[in-house]
Amino acid sequence: MPDHDPEELGSFAAILTQLLPGTWTRELRQHTAHDDQFFLTADVWDMNRVADALAQHPLKQDVILTSDDGRRLFLMDHPRYEDEFLVAAMAPADTHAEAFRGVPEPDGITIPADPEQAADAITANLLPRYEAARAQVQDNALRITRLSAPPEALVMTWTESGDLTANTDRADVADILTAHGFVHDPGQQTYIASGDDTAHQAQSVRAAGAALGALNIGVNLRHAPHRGTPTTTPLPAPRPTAPNTVRSR
Repeated sequence: MPDHDPEELGSFAAILTQLLPGTWTRELRQHTAHDDQFFLTADVWDMNRVADALAQHPLKQDVILTSDDGRRLFLMDHPRYEDEFLVAAMAPADTHAEAFRGVPEPDGITIPADPEQAADAITANLLPRYEAARAQVQDNALRITRLSAPPEALVMTWTESGDLTANTDRADVADILTAHGFVHDPGQQTYIASGDDTAHQAQSVRAAGAALGALNIGVNLRHAPHRGTPTTTPLPAPRPTAPNTVRSR
């Protein structure tokens, strides 16, 4: 195994933070026990060469590079070559495990000891895959949060004239209503689907309900008193299906 200069990794990382796009900080970590590295490197987002190196070689030190937008990179000495390093993305912290389903690992790469060449390699070969995977995980996490949260409900009420009205102060809900045939009445702060054409009214309700379901918002139809005893009929929001590929690291 090569005998790495213990100060070289920190110096190399300091230069990298100046060359990578964006604003980055660094944290040099020393490892005194081999068992510690498995806990401290659990978020390394790699199933290839970096994972192999961590599994087969004791880790004396590493560096965590963190950008101002939350991206993290893991940097370590190459276990076989003095003039190379290994760098990998780190998975988003505090993220539900289900959010990683179906997301490919943005495996790490080998970089030369020349900081400029290393920064170019990271920018061209690692960061694009990292950013794509991170965005997909964040999107999955948001979807999981929506599904696990208690569903909201928008009440639509028939008036005595047969119009269907809804009230909302959410801009996204208002946009859905107006996009599917509801007309905004600013005087009453309501959105109205006219009862003059009941077929068109029903179509507007169905289309708006489907679009609201994507936001985990159900629709309750409330009948006016003249139509009988007041009742509320829930229309369940469609539930997106979860990906079926389990992430492993």
